[in-house]
Amino acid sequence: MHRPPTAEAEVVEELTTLRPALLPRYTAELPGARAAVLTRLWRALAHEPLPWVTGRVRGAHSLALRLADGRTLYGPHADPYATSAYVTGVRLDRERHVDPAGLMTALGVPHAAGFAAELAGSVASLALSRADADHPKEWPVGVPPAEGRRRDWEWEQRVTDGHPYHPNCRSRPGFSVADELAYGPEHRPVVKLGTVPVPADGCLVTGDWPEELRDGERLLVPVHPWQADHVLKRSYAPWRAARPLLSLRTLALPDGPHVKTALSARLTSSVRDISPYSVQAAAPLSDLAEELAARSDGLLHVTRTLGAVSAHSPDLAALLREPPETYAAAGEWVLPVAALATTGLPDSTAWTAAFARLALTVGLRLLDLGVALEAHGQNLLVVLAADGTPLRLVYRDLADVRISPARLTRHGITPPPLAGRLVTDDETALRRKLFGSLVAGALAGTAGSGPALGAALSAAVPDLPDTSDLRALREGPLPAKALTLMRLSPQTPGDQWTSLPNPLVLEPAPSDQ
Repeated sequence: MHRPPTAEAEVVEELTTLRPALLPRYTAELPGARAAVLTRLWRALAHEPLPWVTGRVRGAHSLALRLADGRTLYGPHADPYATSAYVTGVRLDRERHVDPAGLMTALGVPHAAGFAAELAGSVASLALSRADADHPKEWPVGVPPAEGRRRDWEWEQRVTDGHPYHPNCRSRPGFSVADELAYGPEHRPVVKLGTVPVPADGCLVTGDWPEELRDGERLLVPVHPWQADHVLKRSYAPWRAARPLLSLRTLALPDGPHVKTALSARLTSSVRDISPYSVQAAAPLSDLAEELAARSDGLLHVTRTLGAVSAHSPDLAALLREPPETYAAAGEWVLPVAALATTGLPDSTAWTAAFARLALTVGLRLLDLGVALEAHGQNLLVVLAADGTPLRLVYRDLADVRISPARLTRHGITPPPLAGRLVTDDETALRRKLFGSLVAGALAGTAGSGPALGAALSAAVPDLPDTSDLRALREGPLPAKALTLMRLSPQTPGDQWTSLPNPLVLEPAPSDQ
């Protein structure tokens, strides 16, 4: 169900039946969840090019936003890279707001009602996620993984808060509390995947589709049970039990590949189906990634897409992908960057700088070769030594990279036989893709604040090869997706962008926009 602004009360009602023992913890987590989502929303109001914000004035202790209707919104100075929930309330003229959905309703801008409902759902789901967490921060320093390792899905299920900067960090329209508990990775469920048979001549297939998923002249397409029940509305045959990963619709099979399923629900900003274009592109992208990884001096592995199938519908498709653990040697760990904050790794500039140096070395090298990775904390994983030292990177899910045929050709690499949205030679688009995901996303989320990010980058950048891309990162503002603007602009397709203060400089913004 799509939760209205009374989402918190509805969760209480459902938990009373489903998990009454969780109610006290859920209630206790609500204030922190409101502050976490309000902090993300305030970041957007302070830094995104929202058409109804006509001016921004920095005072000695606060930030004032002038609105087109004559009102003024007051709150703290907004660190665009902070991950802590430091905004517990803002003031719209004389009225104080602590609830992000209530604030958006009061603003009354175009499309505010729908976004307010998503914010309410995000708060309610985030409180539920935190209430059900049982992972204290820990890092088994010196314990070889063979003796006490967490499986890849265990690291992923430690992440309770979702996207570190999106106000819709936990918004899942269409999911009931029962659905969240049954399918949300943070609730640690086992999901029983099914299969739907489709005539082979009615499918698009790339890569090697396994015999296990063939039945004579039919292909068996793995389906998520939520998708089968709510979108396909058809029966399915039981297949295998799996553990959901960070993206919720990608699941880890025991001792097998990861299965990316179609899930036609809007999570954060996007509906998570699988287009026929993505299935068609999977094999050539895997081939290209393998060639690029070979040029990374051993610092990067890319999980291959083993097979992909589409019944010529974004609602019925699946991909089989190598698990990242494939690339962890004995005595090493591999975990998504988004999970770093849940560990007991050193909270130090030196460690963050070492990780930033590794990530930028790889990201800028691939960008120079001709591929801009969408290296946010979900797609980018890091291989760590037993003591937590960052060693190498693993990248997964090539579905939204950007490819420059001109750059590839310049380096003697044959561009893959692809056209469409993945292919561009536009330098701005290429840099936005990498810098927005890696620096404003993965590295910023790991650092946790603008000063910490700036310190890590200042330590890492001098060791990097001097290229035009590095100079653009060093000298210009940092691009980031305007996530709230995108949710409030449903008539505008594709990504929209904003410019954040350069974390290497972090000069104050002009006093008036």
